[in-house]
Amino acid sequence: MRDGTPLAGDFAQQLRNLRLRSGLSQEALSHGAGVSVRALADMERGRTRGPQRRTVQALADALGLDDDEAARLESSAARGRPRPRTAAGPAGPGTLTLPRDIQDFTARGPALARLLDLARDTDPARPAVTVIAGQPGLGKTAFAVHAAHRLAPHFPDGQFALDLHGMDPEPTSPRDALARLLGAVGVADAAIPAGTDDRAGLWRSLAGERRLLVLLDNAADESQVAPLLPGTGPSLALVTSRHTLAGLESVHRTDLALLRREEAVELLTRIIGADRVAAEAQAARDLADLCGHLPLAVRIAGQRLLSRPHERLGKLVARLAAEGRRLDGLQAGSLRVRAAFALSYRQLPPESKRLLRRAALAAGADFSAETAALLAGLSYDEAVACAEELTDAGLLQSDAAAERYRFHDLLRLYAAEQVDAEDGPEARDAALDRTASWMLRRATAAALHFDVDHEGTVPQDDPDPDTAPAGRDEARAWLEAERAQWLAALRRAHGTGLHRQVLDTAEAMHWFSDLNQHWEQWVEVFQRSADSARLLGSRREEAVHLNYLAWAYNLCVHDPRAALSRADAALEAARECEDGLQEGWALGYGAGALHRLGRMEEAEARLREGAHRFASQESPQGRLGELTILNTLGALLRQTGRAAEALDIHRRCERICRAGVPGRTTELIRVYHAVARQQIGNDLAALKRWHEAEEPLRQALAAFEAAHMASWTEGARLDLGQVLAALGHLEARETLLVARDGLAALRSPRRAEAATALAALDETAAGTAGRTGTA
Repeated sequence: MRDGTPLAGDFAQQLRNLRLRSGLSQEALSHGAGVSVRALADMERGRTRGPQRRTVQALADALGLDDDEAARLESSAARGRPRPRTAAGPAGPGTLTLPRDIQDFTARGPALARLLDLARDTDPARPAVTVIAGQPGLGKTAFAVHAAHRLAPHFPDGQFALDLHGMDPEPTSPRDALARLLGAVGVADAAIPAGTDDRAGLWRSLAGERRLLVLLDNAADESQVAPLLPGTGPSLALVTSRHTLAGLESVHRTDLALLRREEAVELLTRIIGADRVAAEAQAARDLADLCGHLPLAVRIAGQRLLSRPHERLGKLVARLAAEGRRLDGLQAGSLRVRAAFALSYRQLPPESKRLLRRAALAAGADFSAETAALLAGLSYDEAVACAEELTDAGLLQSDAAAERYRFHDLLRLYAAEQVDAEDGPEARDAALDRTASWMLRRATAAALHFDVDHEGTVPQDDPDPDTAPAGRDEARAWLEAERAQWLAALRRAHGTGLHRQVLDTAEAMHWFSDLNQHWEQWVEVFQRSADSARLLGSRREEAVHLNYLAWAYNLCVHDPRAALSRADAALEAARECEDGLQEGWALGYGAGALHRLGRMEEAEARLREGAHRFASQESPQGRLGELTILNTLGALLRQTGRAAEALDIHRRCERICRAGVPGRTTELIRVYHAVARQQIGNDLAALKRWHEAEEPLRQALAAFEAAHMASWTEGARLDLGQVLAALGHLEARETLLVARDGLAALRSPRRAEAATALAALDETAAGTAGRTGTA
């Protein structure tokens, strides 16, 4: 020794004595040797008993040791290093070899490519961690195992897989998991420290010197995983969990989606063979859909078919088509979709369990936290907290922008089973009744924002004024988002005899329905309200709602025969109770149906009679009815070759609008004026006065767009496009294209007219190009 001080003892004591002798702080030695301060501290405390040779050499160089001193330090470190287990004989209990990769693994190409890039680009000093999370049945473990086999060549120092049993009642503790990992890298049982922190320190030290691939499967939470992650070095950890593990910092995330339909069919093909799938191609597609494109469900269906080589795919499709039997049909041996869901469900706290199963009672493809709170009997904030917990657990999927959630189809079936098993019919009915009552009150209050008789007033009967929609924009957004839910509430109220509530809600919806006549469910709304009026014995209200129903059949589902039948019934009821206003509407709706059926003379007669009935009415409703009838009459006259007469009638409508209607707002009359302007533009077009037709059609289009009236907007756009085409205007094609797509989205019968106009325009353009020699 240079100073005569013996350097006996274990590695930790020797290293500390040498550092103190050299006068270096831990920070200075750390900097000189290129070793982290934490790693150096672990060595001096004995947590890291045997660092790797290159680490010892770096320390010796930084300490300025001669060859003999460096050799003694290396010898001391070597005694503390784990002894490699014998390679002879079968693998011992400490080994953590990768599970078998499945040969029929399908899809996930982009996600796998990203992991391969991550492995190639791993920072030598920073181990990479990727979390593979998601709902039960997505194939997280299968993907991670497949990826690990593909990545293995990049990690020559070892590939380990450890099941953390995160879904078990008692998941593997970090202490026990670290013992397994240390054993896998060769640390003898007697050399494994007792404490969790010491084990973690030794694991980080050993992993930091190697290029390892570690698959930590089925993690419970962040506290279980964090001690197992390498701290330094070029290793890669793959972590799978049903939870998002959002608390893990600086990790990559691999989000697995449901398979696409063609990928699900491909997986089925790889399991049962191409011949069977080709023989029943449509059944294979149907089977993929019934499995919800969930990899586990598709695999179970495939394994079931594989074990029954003579069974047709169509037979299994027929079995799974019945929702009540679908989960029963999705089991093959020990593989069961229901069991996969149950593992997650039974770990939830009581409130989250209740919200999950009650949410299965919600109508529609998704549901709001508001709906979930009502069904589960929780406050809004409690429901949001539970829904977020369920989202983190992979049991619900959250909307990207709104506070809304959705189930996977199979998970919804499982949750519905739990309602039957744990709640029973009384609790179920109470939840549905509570939700229906609240929803109808909110829907009624929201719809009244559009009712011209409540203009400028704030609806008073909202069930929760603090959260009630403020103004038309918020009311429209709520009514659209919750459409399925309030419609289901209306059905329940009708079915349970709450007919006054049904009538009040439908009546409130009347003006709102005008703005959204492309919604086909108006037929159901007004059919139920007409039934409720009849059951209450109110002939006048029956006439009103039969008229609404005739309107819906005419304009929402384009069924003129059904419209005529309801209009005739409304006419009979109106005459019976001597209601001239409803008689006028019934005549108008019946005329509209006759017009669509090609019975022009009968339609004209009813329109003129209806106009007479409305003219005799002193009320604002009578003036609006008169405007509607006259606009319709003019359209009929134009289509029967009397465009000049039609123009006179529509000019009359315009004069009424400009004069105003007492008791009605400027905003409402502006819409009626837009209808008249659209009709005037079409009259002028029919008279070949193309240049004059353009301006009123542009004005009508702008007014309908401002009022958010989709059906009226696209109809006016089509009319304008046809006029622009006749004028040879450069905007014609784009206008017709937008109109065609918009009308198609609305399922309007005028979409064929738009397609024909567009084709004619293209044909004309092609002919012109041919004559001029242009391309």
